[in-house]
Amino acid sequence: MRFLTTDLEKIKYLRHGFFTRIGGASDGVFSGMNCAFSSGDNPDIIAMNRAKVAEALDIAPENLLTLKQVHSARVVTVSQGWTHETAPQADALVTDRKGLALGILTADCAPVLLADTKNKIIGAAHAGWKGAIGGVLESTIAAMEKLGAVRNHIVAAIGPCIGPQSYEVGADFKVPFIEQNADNELFFRPAEKDGHLIFDLPAYTAQRLRLAGIGAVYDTRQDTLPNEAAFFSYRRTCQRGEKDYGRQISAIVIR
Repeated sequence: MRFLTTDLEKIKYLRHGFFTRIGGASDGVFSGMNCAFSSGDNPDIIAMNRAKVAEALDIAPENLLTLKQVHSARVVTVSQGWTHETAPQADALVTDRKGLALGILTADCAPVLLADTKNKIIGAAHAGWKGAIGGVLESTIAAMEKLGAVRNHIVAAIGPCIGPQSYEVGADFKVPFIEQNADNELFFRPAEKDGHLIFDLPAYTAQRLRLAGIGAVYDTRQDTLPNEAAFFSYRRTCQRGEKDYGRQISAIVIR
């Protein structure tokens, strides 16, 4: 099993990891560390994979919490655990409780882990383009502030996601971004295919975080689409006409 860390690791009260697909028990299109009960993978094997992640974070498996993600800006403030059957529909979590790991499942969207460097308050967000443009990052920061976090003490790390060389979109994809802010033109460039563009999701995500006024933004700079050995990718699945796909997990916990 392998996972990536960032400068969040310098914050002594927490553990975090952007887990890859390497080392899990799933097979077929889910081969590796598939952690999504929403996939068509065997639930018992998914539970085994998630238990490995929990062990790496030094928590009980039942304390690795994920959501029914719906590409929204909804945030859940976590005070106790839940099962995957009773998980709320939302796309971000925050907590000040020790031992409850906040998990985000992705396969091209950007997982964002956040922490206050002074106060023991953490957050995690699922930032696909819909969530990012819809304000999920700002909502997560605001929810952390309600728990006592200070905005300029918050730092964030962007995990593996579809990268600036891979995210090809149609020309009309850009419209809502430009309508929201003309400066968002910076995150698009022409693609080789006529009438198509390349969108830089991690740069856009980082800009939203910086404009929100937090203290620092880190980036793993890992592109999920071309690196099949390490990451699941929804776009790769679509290109191949496969019917399902796995999701890697990113998680953060107060020790």
